[in-house]
Amino acid sequence: MTKEGSKLVVIGHGAAGLAAALAAAEEARDRRFPLEITLLEKAPRAGAGGNTRWSPSYIRMAAVDRIGPDFENDMQLASGGRADPVYFRTLAENAPGTIAWLQRKGVAFSTPVYYLSAGPPRIQPNGGGRAIVERLSEAARQAEVQILYDCPATHAAFGERRRYVLKTAGSRGDRPVEADAIIFASGGFQGSTEMMRAHFGPAAATMKLISPGTGFDTGDGIRLAQDIGASLSGDWSGMHAEPIDPRSRQSAPVVLIYPYGIVVDRNGQRFFDEGAGLVHETWEEFARDIHFLRPGRIAYAILDSRLFEIEGYERAIRSEVPPYQAATLDALAAMIDVPAGALKKTVESFNAAATGDPTQFDATRRDGLATSGLMPPKSNWACPITKAPFIAYPLIGAIAYTFGGVAANEKAEVRGPAGIIPGLYAAGDVTGHFYGTAPNAVAMLRATVFGKIAGEEAVGFLARNSNRNR
Repeated sequence: MTKEGSKLVVIGHGAAGLAAALAAAEEARDRRFPLEITLLEKAPRAGAGGNTRWSPSYIRMAAVDRIGPDFENDMQLASGGRADPVYFRTLAENAPGTIAWLQRKGVAFSTPVYYLSAGPPRIQPNGGGRAIVERLSEAARQAEVQILYDCPATHAAFGERRRYVLKTAGSRGDRPVEADAIIFASGGFQGSTEMMRAHFGPAAATMKLISPGTGFDTGDGIRLAQDIGASLSGDWSGMHAEPIDPRSRQSAPVVLIYPYGIVVDRNGQRFFDEGAGLVHETWEEFARDIHFLRPGRIAYAILDSRLFEIEGYERAIRSEVPPYQAATLDALAAMIDVPAGALKKTVESFNAAATGDPTQFDATRRDGLATSGLMPPKSNWACPITKAPFIAYPLIGAIAYTFGGVAANEKAEVRGPAGIIPGLYAAGDVTGHFYGTAPNAVAMLRATVFGKIAGEEAVGFLARNSNRNR
């Protein structure tokens, strides 16, 4: 490296970027390696943190010190066999150590109560993703990481003396930033109207963003990495989307009680199997269906007062707006502007097909209560909708993050057509490792694990090259 010392630039202030910057600072300290670390964040300080700040941040672990026994196999199942096995094995092996590292930074964990139904084991940082952002950013500043807010990176190129040069904008004005190594951790491209339209079609340009931080993820890291030779990977037609209440003003106001009733479009017609699987197994396809295929890009979950008999049903609703309620289906239809005759016919057909024993209903698992002779069918939780008051929640699809991104390996090294690009690293949603559907509660885990790996690997690379140049 050059005489003035080595410089590492991290792009992104979410879990991946903060983990990378802090891990790099600690690795450099342990090696007694002089290193200047700069973190560039396009958002102002009050809104920094991308998806992480607004996310509940569920993490797919059996406990803080161990991962579930079927983790790697589940990753392959979610991806249809396309997931990189070495990458996810590395994730599994490093998960407990990374959680312990976060705990040492003051992040406490507990078991979440968000889901009603069974599923993979999960833990959650107390305070959600905001706690991760606050603890890691504080620790990074104490470790003398320079964090520049309102400072988006706009261009990347090769400079002199084997350095990279980034151009930045924002309140600090345009200025170049030199780097001996770069870590891209700036999220996906869901906030870019242009990229969304290019990869998902014209309708994607109007898709609701699930949180205020989601809009800052505009594919900058992907584009910058491409500028200096990175290859791409992942499912470019894939996204993680969830059904939310469009009336809500809260972040991520999901409504996840739809499996326990039926869902109709604005014409009063059912259009999918509400009980096809546990909620985290159906929500992506469901949310995309609403936005891309349903008239008006809206649907309605229709239930009766039996919802209120489900213990803890409130845990599956993050909207602060009460549902529509009415004593009759006609009145409910009028409230949600759905044809009353069509809604009544749909409910009557469903009720006639829901012939199972209602005493077998179990909201916590696939209970096998299926309809008979109904199309589309309902494979679980099929109980007649008869007990007033009748309720409805409006639902739209909202995007959280995209799947396509930079090609990176299990060391977080960025790959190009000719192999590893020296000094380039990537972690989190900016990388392309998900296919088909997002494995439940894995995004935050991989962000922190591979952010930490990226920081440590970058310092190792810089130290090796520094020794060679002495």
